[in-house]
Amino acid sequence: ARARSSFTLSRTPMAALTTAVSACVVSPVSVGARAGSSRRAAFVGARVVSNGSVRAGSRPTASSLVVRAAKDDERPAGFGRRDIAKGALMALSAPLISQMPVGPAKADELSKFWDIVDLPLEPGVILLDIAFVDETHGFLLGTRQTILETFDGGKTWDFKSVSNALDEDVNYRFNSVSFKGQEGWIVGKPAILLHTTDGGASWERVGLSPRLPGAPVLITATKDNGTAEMVTDEGAIYLTTDAARNWKAAVEETISATLNRTVSSGITGASYYTGTFSTISRNDDGEYIGLSSRGNFYMTWAPGQAYWQPHNRSSARRVQSMGWRPDGGVWELTRGGGIYFSTTNDLPDNDDDFAEGKIGSRGFGLLDLGAKPDGGEFWIVGGSGSVFYSKDQGRSWKRDRGADGVAANLYTVKFNTNSNGFILGNDGVLLKYNGRGV
Repeated sequence: ARARSSFTLSRTPMAALTTAVSACVVSPVSVGARAGSSRRAAFVGARVVSNGSVRAGSRPTASSLVVRAAKDDERPAGFGRRDIAKGALMALSAPLISQMPVGPAKADELSKFWDIVDLPLEPGVILLDIAFVDETHGFLLGTRQTILETFDGGKTWDFKSVSNALDEDVNYRFNSVSFKGQEGWIVGKPAILLHTTDGGASWERVGLSPRLPGAPVLITATKDNGTAEMVTDEGAIYLTTDAARNWKAAVEETISATLNRTVSSGITGASYYTGTFSTISRNDDGEYIGLSSRGNFYMTWAPGQAYWQPHNRSSARRVQSMGWRPDGGVWELTRGGGIYFSTTNDLPDNDDDFAEGKIGSRGFGLLDLGAKPDGGEFWIVGGSGSVFYSKDQGRSWKRDRGADGVAANLYTVKFNTNSNGFILGNDGVLLKYNGRGV
């Protein structure tokens, strides 16, 4: 299944599209842009304000509630961890309450670096990605079709309803969000693509073919004129320059097809390979690193290449995740709490291009590494509230013990500015960088 053709959003029946990889990106849109209507038939999230009236697309106020996308959520949007704690306190006897210390609650102050943000989420929601339109306006994604919006730099969050764009009885997992100026994109699973040109005030759904190879896991707004790149977990890369009306395949085949060809580079355990990427990372030059779901090898792709390039590993320790450093190098986190940095700023070829770092993780699983935009401070997060930081580009590490009490696995750490960053975890755990320890 290989081709290098372009794709057009049109009324051509899907049966006429015969190429499995490159002709299966866009399908007729069933919601918000039906046949014969403009693709700009956008939908706007409806907000329920405190006086009971409904306004479309209005900016939230301190007293407003926002309708969430999840159909089965009946709990008020303002109900969070503090409310649960208050309910538990009601069960205590009066003598016990009288002995408790008096003063303002300091639960939000987690450590000298991070605050915990109270989110109106039900238990079990996993936060997956975060992106900002500007320094104060941003969006937070997660499982159970969670989309949250902030207008104060991430101190408080409300639900952003996009229910008009979603199919009924489908529980979406929103994987990735990206903005370039006022233009933004969201992708998720089952395959869904949302697009905005007004900073997220309104979103429209762009149809994706059911024959798309894999689920969209990464979207990058490369310019603010309708240009973006979309990647699936099977390694399909698609480019658009006209706001998703047309797509062009950047690779000629999926990673399974590449690895199963007899001319592949002899990756151990890759014969008759069928699988997906567990993590995919893109740098500012448009190069990608994809880690196999088994963690035993990785693949790279650079603009102009027809196929993903496989890289074998001599080490028996499986890799948990990989990504890019601000200086162009690559980091690698292995199972059991190991960390490795590439010794070159170019794409690494094999294990010999990595050197092990010393972090003292005590065996805790490390899941993600993020850096401030200026590259002066690195952060690593992992299981059981593990948080580590380095102020010398990864040469030495310290543990932020203030986060030890977080009862969650921490999956992602991202900084949108040097002074504003976030850690995303399961059970709706969100930590916000406070900078007090700098």
